[in-house]
Amino acid sequence: MKDEAIKLADRFVSEEDGMGVVEIILIIVVLISLVIIFKSQITSLVNSIMSSIKKDAESVYGK
Repeated sequence: MKDEAIKLADRFVSEEDGMGVVEIILIIVVLISLVIIFKSQITSLVNSIMSSIKKDAESVYGK
């Protein structure tokens, strides 16, 4: 009986099935936090890039 408890405890400690899920959730939380912190900078960067693309496209199509 004591050996079974020790084996069960060893198996519980060495089991790492849930570790991948926890790591993915932590990465997602960090990415969301960064987006929230730098939202205005990201928005202005995207707007600048889109404006540049529009200007270049207009020069190609001659509008």
